[in-house]
Amino acid sequence: MASNVNPTVRRRRLGQELRRLRELKGMTAEEVAERLLVSQSKISRLENGRRSISQRDVRDLCGVYEVEDHRIVDSLMQMAKDSRQQGWWHAFGDIPYSVYIGLETDAASLRVYEPQVVPGLLQTRQYAEALIAGALPESGTTDIEKRVSVRLRRQERIRDAEHPLRMWAVIDEAALRRQVGGRQLMREQLEHLVELSQRPHVTVQVLPFEMGAHPGVNGQYAILEFPDTSDSSVVYIEGVTSDLYLEKANDVQKYSVMYEHLRAQALNVEQTRQFIASIAKEYTQGDAA
Repeated sequence: MASNVNPTVRRRRLGQELRRLRELKGMTAEEVAERLLVSQSKISRLENGRRSISQRDVRDLCGVYEVEDHRIVDSLMQMAKDSRQQGWWHAFGDIPYSVYIGLETDAASLRVYEPQVVPGLLQTRQYAEALIAGALPESGTTDIEKRVSVRLRRQERIRDAEHPLRMWAVIDEAALRRQVGGRQLMREQLEHLVELSQRPHVTVQVLPFEMGAHPGVNGQYAILEFPDTSDSSVVYIEGVTSDLYLEKANDVQKYSVMYEHLRAQALNVEQTRQFIASIAKEYTQGDAA
């Protein structure tokens, strides 16, 4: 696991501890921001782990919260220092969804609903290349290759023999029918999907068109859970210009219930494999024609 070196998770834990200290002091984020002459949004970003936090920030916040135990202050200062280290994904330069990668790298389980395309962790290189090129038509070859390389590196969590990511994917039939990169490429992608679904830690279910309206009609989302019980689960919703991370227990619960409904309405595991194989065969027959 990467939890010992993951800066994203360290920032989350540090932020949670700072929020706890603020609440013990009985102060609002607005009151803290006013004391430190900073914006309320900065305090919120520090507490939710979305912003890098400096040792000076920790020192100033501990001063406001009147933390007298130097051991606590020193521990938080060290966490701040450690949280500024770089994860493996920083070697690829500016990645727009780096926060998500940090969470995924440390997650114990991932539940994802994907209505349009095959989930990233289950994609072949060729499918990923064609998909990214189509989704980002103004991107150059170098940027596309960088994104593909990051995606393939992320897939190491699926192949990890000691601590594999437990993944559950519910995929809409549209993702199987949407022809990305040609018929042969799609056939190979679907065969790859069936192969991965046979791994004990990977579960794939397809939601066929005939199910009609369902709880996932509003779009893609993922639920990440972590091995450390102190790390709250996160719902991730990908956006065009910005992403949404939901961590409140009530929000996570609502999306979890929605996911259970999706699982119940989808084909079971064996039916899914047969369904995907039948569509792969359709692509093969199209080539022969």
